Amino acid sequence: MISKNTWVQIHKIVLKPEERPATLPEETRKVPLELWVKGYLLTEANLGDEVSVRTITGRLECGTLVQINPCYLHTYGAFVPEILKIDLIVKDALYRSENHD
Repeated sequence: MISKNTWVQIHKIVLKPEERPATLPEETRKVPLELWVKGYLLTEANLGDEVSVRTITGRLECGTLVQINPCYLHTYGAFVPEILKIDLIVKDALYRSENHD
């Protein structure tokens, strides 16, 4: 049993494929619109239960409990050497005048 006020992640289907607007590209319309939300569990529950959470901003959301103590995983893609070169060029342009005053 997962205790009330535990940091968790929930999942829910916002729109089924047949409920999605016809104006969307076909590839997008074929899949459901899904929502994953992290928040504090409002009642004791088990993984897989339908639960309610309060998000860090105070919003209430309901969905299927999928993870306990989820972490934030961010990625901006694979390393691109050209981006590093651009970073150096921009920093040089921005701070060159500061170094020669």
